[in-house]
Amino acid sequence: MHIKVSKKSSVRIVFSKIKLPKERSYKGQNGKILIIGGSSLFHAASIWAAEVASHFVDMVHYSSTIENERLFYSLKKIFRNGIVVPQKELENYIKEDDVTLLGPGMVRQRGKHKIIRGEVNLKMLVKIKNEAEYTRNLTHYLINNFSNKKFVFDAGALQMMDVDWLSKLKTIPIITPHLKEFETLFDQSIDDFSTEKKVDIVKNTAAKFKVVILLKAVDDIISDGKHTVIVEGGNAGLTKGGTGDVLSGLVASFFVHNNPLDSAIAASALLKLTGEKLFKSFGYWYNINDIIKNLPQVMAEYHPGISSGG
Repeated sequence: MHIKVSKKSSVRIVFSKIKLPKERSYKGQNGKILIIGGSSLFHAASIWAAEVASHFVDMVHYSSTIENERLFYSLKKIFRNGIVVPQKELENYIKEDDVTLLGPGMVRQRGKHKIIRGEVNLKMLVKIKNEAEYTRNLTHYLINNFSNKKFVFDAGALQMMDVDWLSKLKTIPIITPHLKEFETLFDQSIDDFSTEKKVDIVKNTAAKFKVVILLKAVDDIISDGKHTVIVEGGNAGLTKGGTGDVLSGLVASFFVHNNPLDSAIAASALLKLTGEKLFKSFGYWYNINDIIKNLPQVMAEYHPGISSGG
């Protein structure tokens, strides 16, 4: 199935599957998300994801993967649309929140570090000095100890995990790799294949590992192993660094109250449609802040439950 965001009727069908907040809902009913990301080098990535999510859910909890008192308070000044939580309290928020997004801005490196075995707890993990080692061990720990929770895995988490860990999850996760991350995780390069061949591989891989894959490319390929959708649209303005982080924030937000496949499709379509809208005003020269600011307006314009007044 192909979805072209230039065909507004198709986009409206996609968005119609995304549940809107109930008119008489109260605080917390419309979703709580935990975003774990960032590093000593990269904080913007995870904060972008958190800013996006703050538009679509009731509460965003954000935790950086590197922590000291000075940095902790600086993050509180930067991110004001949610709550910055300390690493030592992560488990409480994972238990409480609807979806955990893990990976944006986290450190990865060639070669995978050993997993700490035996009795492991979060207090042990936060003492790990090597950030790539921390990424790998935290991902392993969360999958093993919270297998029933909803996860979205992106960026650093994808590059530092082992593919067989996915089978331990009892709730279907969403993974959002670009072509290189797909190769790293599944040990299969598909960059030079035809679109038709890529679709077959993504579909078969999603079925084998019981995940929803959102393969980020010029045309995104999304599959749960049974149904596969290609989302076409956007423009070269979406090649800027940070659009993947925006996408993961959208995916996690929609995943709160929607199935993983519809969440991934809607997130892809909304990002591409927003890029097309911005192109009309700025050409290719819009930035991540422009995208984040316009996402809610585009969603409101094309979700039939809002645009039709009911």
